[in-house]
Parts: sequence; structure tokens; C-alpha cells
Amino acid sequence: MVHFREYITASGLRVFGGKNAENNDELVFAANAKDFLLHTSEPGSPFVNIKENPSKQDIKEAAVFCVKYSQDWRGNKRDVVVNMFKRSDMNKPVRMKVGSWEVKRQKKVKVKAVDILKFEKMLREEDKN
Repeated sequence: MVHFREYITASGLRVFGGKNAENNDELVFAANAKDFLLHTSEPGSPFVNIKENPSKQDIKEAAVFCVKYSQDWRGNKRDVVVNMFKRSDMNKPVRMKVGSWEVKRQKKVKVKAVDILKFEKMLREEDKN
């Protein structure tokens, strides 16, 4: 069984994130055509699957979850842009490297540094309990 990072949004939606390039590919291959996925605009982040028809709040929380584990956040500690797309808009040519995908259509979501810091604080508090 494949293991992904997991986060449950305030509304109870379970979202899943990859842990490395190979795991990202497994997550995307396992997604349904109508599922929405997230990935930072810069390379080096997990793909995050938020399923079909997520609410705006679920998208925001999943985007913060995505950024928390990205190289862009670790290296810069600033606002980060996340791309959101449907699985049906993604393609993986045979020659493309592990963890990389072509995307036809995407929407940009800006994640503010303050929201990522709040998320990290919440995770630290949960670890204490």
C-alpha cells in the first residue's frame, strides 16, 4: 500500500500529499480524472490531491499544506504561488523525469507566509498533545 502525507481540513475533507518524486507520481497516477491537484509554481513540492468539488476554504487549507512541505517555502519563507489543476489536464510523457508532469490548464492560488506560519504552529501544538 502506498503511503502519502495526509491532512484533514476543517470541513473534514481528507487531502493527500506526496513525499518525494516517486511518491508524487504514484499520487497523480492514482487520482481520478475530476480530482483537483495542487503543486507549487516552483519545483520541489508535493503534489496534493484534494478530490472533486473542494470548497474555497478546503483549497486554501490544502494549498497551505502543499507549501509547508515545499523547497520554495523552506528556502525563502515568503508567500508562495500554488498551481491548481484537474487530473484530466495532466499528462506524463514517457521521457519526462520522475515527479514531473505536463499541465494543460491551471489556476494560480497565492498562499501567504502568515498562513503557513499559523499552520506550522498548529502542527507543533498537535505534536505536543
